[in-house]
Amino acid sequence: MTPRERMLAAVGREPTDLPAVGNAVSIATVELMERTGCEFPEAHLDAEKMAGLAAAGHQVLGYDTIAPVFSVQHEADALGCEVDWGRRDLMPEATVHPCRSADDIRLPVDLLQHPAMVVVLDALRILRERFPDVALVGKVFGPWTLAYHLFGIEEFLVMTLDDPDEVHRILRALMPLPVFFARAQIQSGADVMTLADHATGDLVSAAIYRDFLWQLHRELARDIPCPVILHICGDTADRIPYISRTGLACFHFESKVPAARARWLAGDRIALMGNINNPQTLLAGTPEDVADEVAVCLRAGIEIIAPECAVPLTTPTRNLQAIERAARR
Repeated sequence: MTPRERMLAAVGREPTDLPAVGNAVSIATVELMERTGCEFPEAHLDAEKMAGLAAAGHQVLGYDTIAPVFSVQHEADALGCEVDWGRRDLMPEATVHPCRSADDIRLPVDLLQHPAMVVVLDALRILRERFPDVALVGKVFGPWTLAYHLFGIEEFLVMTLDDPDEVHRILRALMPLPVFFARAQIQSGADVMTLADHATGDLVSAAIYRDFLWQLHRELARDIPCPVILHICGDTADRIPYISRTGLACFHFESKVPAARARWLAGDRIALMGNINNPQTLLAGTPEDVADEVAVCLRAGIEIIAPECAVPLTTPTRNLQAIERAARR
């Protein structure tokens, strides 16, 4: 199989010749920046540099995927948040949250002409031409994450308790954006789409997920015309039964949920991607530690072996390479 064929089969829970290995979120590190000559913050804002750094996921790490969006701030910038694009060792951050109610949300008709959106689409076109046999992973952010950017995390979470009707209005107002942007990325070459929506178990209960987001994720699964990989950080064991019934193709989960438990909770309803630990294993461990975790994931029946989330920027390359080597071995 080509890497693209392998990844698409794995997302569809179909047989593969070898275990699929990939990333749904960022694998950008300082070491890979030095190796490719494509560094932050330019790699967030320049399509050639974005493509060059992302390609290291396949060329250097050996993964079946290339995922060119490293930060969570591209849509936020296009929606009017003020964004600090960080530096080589610091991820971008929204510094101003412009909205106070659903009435403040504006989705400009020329949104795809905003530089923060154009760079993603251009990077995907570059990568599609250069890597026709590798799976390209686009990325959009769901309405919950977009609301964090526009309103601020604390303010938005308080609103879920104080004014749930307004939260429903906000989420519904933001729903067109991930669909619109995902379709543009598919036209630019993306094979699968990460839907990152940070209803993390550390901040949001399973009941909140069920009442506010479950139906919206079902609609996104229906309206985005490619396989969709949902990413939610933290301990998500209490919502995996809901997630597995959204119609989404795959769930990318963290090490706070043991691989075997995630498989049991998801059943055969959804593919799983993950869940090699970032801080202890990839950042501070050894290739042997990585190989041990890969073996646990394979025994549990995880379809796509991957880091659990965006990797720390100082993660050593040897540990990221160890994921692919251990899975193939």
